[in-house]
Order: sequence, then C-alpha cells, then structure tokens
Amino acid sequence: MFSHWDTPKTAGQISALAVFNWGVYMRLEDPISTVKGIGAEREKRFKKLGIETAEDLLNYYPRDYEDRTKAVLISELKEDENSVILAASKETAKTAYVRGMAITQVRVYDASGSITVVWYNQPYAKNIIKPDIMYAIIGKLTVKNGRKQIISPDVEKIPDDEEWKGSIEPIYPLSAGLSQKVFRKTIKTVLDETEAYIKDYLPMDIRKKYKLAGRQFSIKNIHEPESMENYAIARKRLVFEEFFMLQMMLLRMKSVSDGKITGAKMKKVDMKPFFGQLTFSFTDVQNKVFNEIRKDMSSGKVMNRLVQGDVGSGKTAVAMAAAYTAVKNGFQVVMMAPTEVLAAQHLESFKAVFEPLGINTVLLTGGQKAKEKREVLEKIKNGEADIVIGTHALIQDSVEYKKIGLVITDEQHRFGVRQRQILSDKGDNPHILVMTATPIPRTLALILYGDLDISIIDSLPPGRKEISTYAVNTSYRTRIYNFINKEIEKGRQAYIICPMVEENEKIEAESVMEYTDKLYDTVLADRRIKYVHGKMKSVEKDEILKSFSEGSIDILVSTTVIEVGINVPNATVMLVENAERFGLAQLHQLRGRVGRGSESSYCILVTDGKSEVTKERMKVMKSTTDGFKISETDLKLRGPGEFFGVRQHGLPSLKIANMYTDLSILRYAQDAAVELIKNDRLLEKEENIDLGRELDRYVTISNIGI
Repeated sequence: MFSHWDTPKTAGQISALAVFNWGVYMRLEDPISTVKGIGAEREKRFKKLGIETAEDLLNYYPRDYEDRTKAVLISELKEDENSVILAASKETAKTAYVRGMAITQVRVYDASGSITVVWYNQPYAKNIIKPDIMYAIIGKLTVKNGRKQIISPDVEKIPDDEEWKGSIEPIYPLSAGLSQKVFRKTIKTVLDETEAYIKDYLPMDIRKKYKLAGRQFSIKNIHEPESMENYAIARKRLVFEEFFMLQMMLLRMKSVSDGKITGAKMKKVDMKPFFGQLTFSFTDVQNKVFNEIRKDMSSGKVMNRLVQGDVGSGKTAVAMAAAYTAVKNGFQVVMMAPTEVLAAQHLESFKAVFEPLGINTVLLTGGQKAKEKREVLEKIKNGEADIVIGTHALIQDSVEYKKIGLVITDEQHRFGVRQRQILSDKGDNPHILVMTATPIPRTLALILYGDLDISIIDSLPPGRKEISTYAVNTSYRTRIYNFINKEIEKGRQAYIICPMVEENEKIEAESVMEYTDKLYDTVLADRRIKYVHGKMKSVEKDEILKSFSEGSIDILVSTTVIEVGINVPNATVMLVENAERFGLAQLHQLRGRVGRGSESSYCILVTDGKSEVTKERMKVMKSTTDGFKISETDLKLRGPGEFFGVRQHGLPSLKIANMYTDLSILRYAQDAAVELIKNDRLLEKEENIDLGRELDRYVTISNIGI
C-alpha cells in the first residue's frame, strides 16, 4: 500500500477514490467516533488519551514493539519472556471447573517436546486450538508447582503449505478500558481509510539530503512495521519531522535570524555608579554574560537571550546591570516573576541598589488594593516608574507602558512563550532577557529555548557554602525531627516536602495535610507549623509563603509549589519525603531553597525505594551540587517526555523523539531549519508552500502566538 518514497495523491485522485469506494475514505479531521466499532463509551476512553480525531490517532505512537517474526522451539522457552512457538495438538482442549472457576487446558507439541496451554474463566477457549492443525502460539512460559505452562496466549492459525512470517506488534500506552487488540484494530481501520489524505509537507530536497522516507510510509510503518528495518526508517523520518517543525516554529518566533527586526540601539553607559551600590564584585562569568547582553542591546537588533545559572549564581545581579543600562538609555524596564512573594523580594533587592541612584522601582501584582494599583498604573503610563516588577498582572490589557526597552522574565518555564510574547508586544520590539535557575543540558535548551540565544553562568560566587546532602530511609525519621528541632532552637527554619496534597489509598506516599497533623505527635509539636499546596487559593498561599519568608513560621510543609519563587536565607533544612517520586533536577531545585544564607544548610532525602533508578538518583544527589551534571543525568535516566516538569507552557510535547538518544537527528533537523529559513524565511517558494501551511496549522494546534 505504501512505498518507501511515496508521493501523496492529488485532490482529484482523492475525490475519485472516494467516489469509487462509495465514501470509504475518512478525512484526518474526522472525529474518532466515525470509526467503525467506536461507540459513545469507547469514544470517551479514546478522548482520555487525547485522541479526538483520526489524525490524533495516527499521531499516537507505540511505546514499544513485540517481535513475533522469530519462533523458538518449546525446549528453548525462557520463563517470563514473550515468545512464539509453532505447535499442534493431538487432542481437543478440555475444560474443568475448580471452585467455580473454568480451567481450559490443551497439550501442544513440536519437534522438541510439549507444553500445556491454559485459559482461566474462558470456557469458549476450548475451540481456539483444534487437533492436527499448526498454530503460532504467542505468550510467556510460567512455571507453577514445577509444571510448565503458557497462560492465555495469542493464537494464530498457520494456513496449510504456508511458512510462518509472523508480525511486529505495536504496544501502546493505554488507559483502563482500552485493550491493545481494540486499539490496533482501530489503527488499522484508520490507516486504511485515511491513506489518501496523508500528505508529505517536508520539501523533497530536505528529504533527499537527509535520506528521509515519505510520510505515508512512515506513518504506516510506525504502527504496522513490516520489518524492524522499516520501523527504523519510519522512526527516523518522524523524529526528524518532530524536531524540524519545532525548530521552524522557534526560528519564526526568533525573527532576528535574518536581522530584519530592529530593536532599540542602546549606548554603553558608565557602570561605575551601579557597581558602587553592590556589596560584592562580579565574577568573571558574570562579567562575560553581561558583556554578551550589552553587545546584544547595542547591536540595533532585538535581543532574545536566556541566562541559565544555578540558584545563587548571580543571575539577578546581571539582570540588574542590564536594567541599569536600559534606564540610562531612557527606557523603562519590566521584570515578570512567577509569584507575588518572589516579585516582592525582587522589589526589595532592586530598590536597595537603584533608589540611591535616583531610579524609581514599582511593584504591580494582582493582590494589590485598587487605590494602590491605580497609582502604580499611572506611574507606569507617564514614565515615572523606571523599573516595573510584577507577576502576570504586568500583561493585563489595562497596563500601559510609556517606553519599554527591556523585558526580563524570571523562571521562564513558568510563563511560556505566549506570555513572554504578550509582554513584549506592549513595547516597540523591546529587548528580551530570560532567566532560569533550572539547569538544563544545552541539548535540551536548544529545544526548550530554541528561539533564544543562551548564556550560562556555570560557577557560584566565592564563599558560598555547599549544602550537605543525605539520603536515608524512613527509620531515620525521629533522628531527623530531633535535628530539625535543634536547628529551630538556633533560630533557623525548615521545609518539609511531600509529593501529595491529600492521602490516597491507592498510592503509598506522604501527603501534606496528613503529614502536618502527624508532626503534632512528635518533638516538633510546639513549633509553628503551616502547610501550603497548589490547590489553595493564591491569596491564602501567598500569605503563608510571606509569613514563612518573614520568619513567623518555623516549619513549612509543602508540595513542590515552593520549587521556585521563594527566597528565605534563614531556612537551613530541606527534608524531602518519598524522594523516589521526584526527578533528579526537581530534587536539585528543592535543595536550592536552602543554602541561601551564611549558615550551614542541609538537604535530607527520605526514601525506602529499592529500584536501581532510585539508588542512582540518590547517589548523584549526594555526590554533586552541580545542576548541569544533575540535569544531564536526569535526562539519561528519564529519557523523553516531560523532562523534570519544566516543559515550557505552550510548546508542544515530543511524541516520538528522545532528546538524549536522538541528538544527531536533532542537529540535522536544526541545520535543515536554519538553512530553509535563511533561503526562504516566509516559505513563499512553490516547493515550500505545503510546509508553510502545515507550520501555520502546527502553531495554531500548539496554541502559540508568533
């Protein structure tokens, strides 16, 4: 049906086929409910997987494959290993009832021996294997009381005089109520009926240069591979396509790739007054990154730069230097933080440096009283406010800026592309500076932040104390509480992190609310304890975080809601319960909530997890505090998907590509995207028209403003 270098049918051919086949062809946008065999209940189950249309189904890729093309002898079967045997029976299957349970059995033979095939509570199974007929029996060898059996296998009759070829069966990530058999059957139906509508929008010159198969061939062979070789060819094409489309979208957003979008050309200013206000000197790395920023801002093109650096590496100070440059050039600076608490903390830091220099800094958040908000909005509009720090309130329609020259966003992954774009649109092509304390391997940063140039602050200022990290099991809990109590006696504070908000019978993990109650039966009973979690109202949550920040709470029990957006130098202990339930980089972020003051700080990871992955994570956390090393390891351990929960909001997830193992394909896709944008930025050439249409659709589906 599909060839390796397939060419999609024309609209006329599609129409003719549809008429000839009496409308058997379905369109990619047709709802999944139009597929034969999918009723209302089954439709709901497909929708739970995010599958609403025929196209959604075709883009739902298998997570693994079962190779049924190679048969083994009965004597070669290995316990708990899925295998194929070619065997026949000499008798009819028999069903016996034991305590009301139907047990159906039949003995099958090949040249090497025999084995019993068993079905439980499936009396109809007695007709599956008939005497003197050769079958392919696919299942696992199990040993019960010394007896070898294959339980509930898949069975396929081998036609007379035909050699067994077998198949490669896809295995999909499914939820309850959908079997692999039903899903495969639905895929087959949709593949057959949508063949005419699967278009190949990758330009032929790109396909030839990078040796990529056609799209029809690839979709067919990712779901129903005729061989593992065909699967590899199909996967390469789809991985390339996924990376390529994402890079094309990001390059479009960047726009500065061809240098046509101009930004405010800012002159270099005398920085001595600014540096005179700091209580420390910039490190060599901070100076290097600031010079990269200053070069961008004076180039005449819009700056789009990401500054990556661990907690405490000095990103905020570099952002302040950039802000000083913009203000001295006559522009306003806007800085957006993910929480009101962090915005207020930034305000204090900025005021301490800028007020003595006559630079006015204001705060704008959703929680401000109406009168205060009106006054701040007026200062922003008339230009009296030089630097505006706030939360999402900064991008509301009611906010008018006089002359934005620089937009700074803190913890970029908490906002995403669209919000940054809205804020940028409130000015006339302002420079963009993005900061994140989430260390991301450069390979992954190219995906998450492909629309930004990247600067890395990969060293900490001198004198910063390292956080002591311990991984222990739950038997140490009493000792840990005693230790926390001693730290509080010294005037310090502590965090306790739980993976869940409320108790759940199905999941063995600590929950914030129940855990807090339990603390009142320990040595910590007399301490000031509060809990916070993401399901709380923002006002209540921010009030508790503010109280903890001000020192009126000793112990804060929380979910990962405090992963970013809170800075409490007095907190010296981070206790993480069920540490096995968190990714490495997330554990590193949590650890970064302590060690912010001059006192020694401690991170205690509690887990009873015995898996090799858990052991490896704990080993890494104890051995290094280098966030970049940790994130590289996390990427290796966790592979594709939602990499430690920081995928930018608004960017589509990767469905088949693996950012670690597919690095070479990623590089090819990036090269291809850069070359294409360079030669045809607007995709107006005839050979790129289809790609342009698909890219517009891709952006719309991804819900991203460009």
